[in-house]
Amino acid sequence: MKKCQACGAYGLTNNCKECGGVAQSAGPLKFSPHDSQAERRRKYEKVTEPEWVEKLPTPKKQERDEDE
Repeated sequence: MKKCQACGAYGLTNNCKECGGVAQSAGPLKFSPHDSQAERRRKYEKVTEPEWVEKLPTPKKQERDEDE
């Protein structure tokens, strides 16, 4: 199942039948601890390199109210 990025319609094709926009997968891929391609994917995305870690988003620190 794919969802159009432009109008939000669902379908099975790569292009939306409603507006002609680009559609992408509506949900995440399945996770398997026995993934035979995981090592190849990590190497392709350069997960083991220090630069990859620096690109990760960091959680924002929430400011507390001083009244508490």
